[in-house]
Amino acid sequence: MWQSALVHPIERLRYVARAGGVDQLDLAREAADALASLWGEPAELVNACRRMLHHHPLAGSLWAMASKVLIAADAQRAAVDFVQELNVDPTPSRVASALPNGATIAVIGWPDLAMESIHLRRDVSVRVIDAYGEGAGLARALMRREVEVTEVPLTGLGQACATADVVIIEAAAAGPEALIAPSGSYAAAICGLHAGKQTWVVVGAGRALPQRFFEVIEDQLAKQNPLEADEEVVPMTVITHVVGPKGMTLSNVAMREDCGVAAELLRPGL
Repeated sequence: MWQSALVHPIERLRYVARAGGVDQLDLAREAADALASLWGEPAELVNACRRMLHHHPLAGSLWAMASKVLIAADAQRAAVDFVQELNVDPTPSRVASALPNGATIAVIGWPDLAMESIHLRRDVSVRVIDAYGEGAGLARALMRREVEVTEVPLTGLGQACATADVVIIEAAAAGPEALIAPSGSYAAAICGLHAGKQTWVVVGAGRALPQRFFEVIEDQLAKQNPLEADEEVVPMTVITHVVGPKGMTLSNVAMREDCGVAAELLRPGL
């Protein structure tokens, strides 16, 4: 990411807006740092947040960060605090500690948070279901950490999930009744659930949103061809457990909300 303190914050935010293929956490950290520099320019701050979300409408942590910054009396402090919240997010360790002994888990794509601390559990094995060509990369990264890994082509998704102990999906954003995850996650969850397995969704810090924000995200995703989209909506009805910063809960427990609603982000034209 772009680290130079000599670059004007607007230019840094333009970089965030244009950035593709960059991890959501890195985007949020860079954006929060740049937004903190605009704390004395309210109009610029609103425009910057809306522009950023226009380019990254599915990134839950960007919505939470933008809303916190716009609502706060001290936008600069809010941005700094949000970055710190992301940096110390305990969600990865919550995932690792909650797994059953000797579990075989199935994941799809490259779930960064879910896999970050999995190497701490030497007794578990991971089935990496390849999506968008990311499976091999994740498998190599896990093997370097001495995790037992099996690479699974997309054609093996059904059996991989139906015979695993836990299917883990990572949410880019979550609302009270559904979540956004890599395409194929819905099928993975259904296969696991139908076979009587646990289906977990990992919702990291900043990714649990109020319904009004989540509806905007759903509307943005609906504009894409659902047969070709990289992400999809997964209803909470196919999820058994939710794992987040405070640990694991059953999916029928009300989803937390990581931010309030900044009305400026709901105006048409995002």
